[in-house]
Amino acid sequence: MKTLLHTGLLAGIMFALGLAGCATQPGSSPDQQPATRSQASAKVHTELAAMYYERTQYGVALEEIGKALHAEPNYAPAYNVRGLVNMALREDQQAEEDFKHSLQLDGSDSGTLNNYGWFLCQRGKERDSIKQFMAALKNPLYTTPEKSYVNAAVCSRRSGNVKDAEEFLQKALTLQPNMPEALLEMAEMSFANGDYAGAKSYFTRFAQISAPSSLTAENLWLAVRIERKAGDKNSEQSYALQLRKRFPDSRENQLMQHEQ
Repeated sequence: MKTLLHTGLLAGIMFALGLAGCATQPGSSPDQQPATRSQASAKVHTELAAMYYERTQYGVALEEIGKALHAEPNYAPAYNVRGLVNMALREDQQAEEDFKHSLQLDGSDSGTLNNYGWFLCQRGKERDSIKQFMAALKNPLYTTPEKSYVNAAVCSRRSGNVKDAEEFLQKALTLQPNMPEALLEMAEMSFANGDYAGAKSYFTRFAQISAPSSLTAENLWLAVRIERKAGDKNSEQSYALQLRKRFPDSRENQLMQHEQ
């Protein structure tokens, strides 16, 4: 796992639904009110669908999307959320159609561009995904550009473009210096490049802003290897102890035991 979307933080930090407000404006004519009510209904059901998606209740999420599209067939955010649900269900053709249709309705929505980019990256189309992330970043109203920068970094690295990946991560950290996902990714990249001092610095910053209980077996195994290369025996033993105690049956613990 090397990105926001793979850390279990997908719903909270990696996608933006871009749900537009639909409050009735003072002075609206009677003819305008039904359309406004239908949009408001679509918004509510889409937000509910997103909530159920976060809880991995995909069937209920799809039901809510159906209600949203019944109220407003051209409500772009509903197709975005349905794309995420179908992506999770590995209904890839439908997911791609949903993302594309959402963008046909609202091509400037950075959240949907980000999600579609991540979908492409997850399906082995890393280079195509970068185009979507860059399009998302062109929107001056995008409120969380650091997310697309991290996704672009992950997908660039997967495609073998380490230089671009590092540049994207540095941009993410410029926008949000304590972004856990960017710090972790930089720690991994630094370690892979043999920059153990840099890896230790980034991982230490990551660990300082993360609850100890939130560290995964993969995180702890990376920390053990970093500290081993950095020559910090005390820190290595501390992380190793956490890995053994919290994840005794993990692949990472088995790897650690094998290397000792």
